[in-house]
Amino acid sequence: MIVGTRGSKLALAQTTQVCRDLSRITGEKIDVEVIKTKGDKITTSQLYNMDSKGLFTKELDIALLEEEVDFTVHSFKDLPTELDEDLRIVAVPKRESPHEVLISHKNWDELEPGSKMGTSSLRREAFLNHYEKDFELKPIRGNIETRIDKALNSDLDGTIMAEAGLKRLNLTEYIKDVFPLDYITPPAGQGALAIITRKDCEFNRTIEKLNDYVSMQEVLAEKSVLEELGVGCQWPIGAIARVRDKEFNIYSILLTKEGEILKKQTEKGSIKNALELGRRIGKTFEDYV
Repeated sequence: MIVGTRGSKLALAQTTQVCRDLSRITGEKIDVEVIKTKGDKITTSQLYNMDSKGLFTKELDIALLEEEVDFTVHSFKDLPTELDEDLRIVAVPKRESPHEVLISHKNWDELEPGSKMGTSSLRREAFLNHYEKDFELKPIRGNIETRIDKALNSDLDGTIMAEAGLKRLNLTEYIKDVFPLDYITPPAGQGALAIITRKDCEFNRTIEKLNDYVSMQEVLAEKSVLEELGVGCQWPIGAIARVRDKEFNIYSILLTKEGEILKKQTEKGSIKNALELGRRIGKTFEDYV
């Protein structure tokens, strides 16, 4: 088998773990093909100011469709709301932490008005504005190590990042605070990986063995909020689904860029109805987008 992946340290770490788990099943070595995406090549623009559909996935999809690779590994949150009709999400391994974290020399409560916070996420920008701490928001791009360095060793006072990536790269020592999921709500799919294949791929049944049912239902439900609205990262929307005491809960929040809460909603029910619960939230948000 050949796997396609982006070339960042995080993408390679994620892909290496998937290959390791898959090799335990097959007993075979998996070859890794590094593919550069449009999102990797653009380092100076705010992501939400660009056409973000497939920004980090399109080139990998093409490699799959042209049978240059057998499967690809992505951060689930990077997936466009709609996949090519000939591709499928064949597995979502057990999810890592979906939490957002603060990278700074100071704790969240110690950051004064006027502190310079780096972010290129419209959702994070909205939450930073929502808490009315009068931060000065600055664009920040780059891989995880680059953003950590900028947050700690430049004129910035901090940045917000995903805990999952820091855990996967063993960089948790730089985390100053971990935010509750309802305080800074993550984007749909954060912390999860998606393994994509062609629908007719001969290895699908083997790769399916890596799927974690609960994780898959959680992130598909979160993504269904966006699918119902037909939007992506251009909108400041957070969504998080969890199974607690055998009950499926999904919470989502929609803000303005300035930090005003337009709508927030929680739905509860059976995990079998996960996607419908997500769509239900999406329908209630329709009047605001």
